[in-house]
Amino acid sequence: MELNLKVDGMTCGHCEQAVKNAVLEIDAAASIQIDRSKGSVKVETEGNKDDIVKAIEEEGYAVLSIL
Repeated sequence: MELNLKVDGMTCGHCEQAVKNAVLEIDAAASIQIDRSKGSVKVETEGNKDDIVKAIEEEGYAVLSIL
């Protein structure tokens, strides 16, 4: 499944890594592409969408939309 997420609050490389690690905790085989300037996170995963969103939000980032 492909998820295109709009994530607010990513301001640096550390933020990107925190989001990546959160997704990888749910699905270690996930493919993740982040464009911090646009706040976009593209995830190719077999994981549960709600679990991925929750993991990102638990890191302190707001998931504004899921496309």
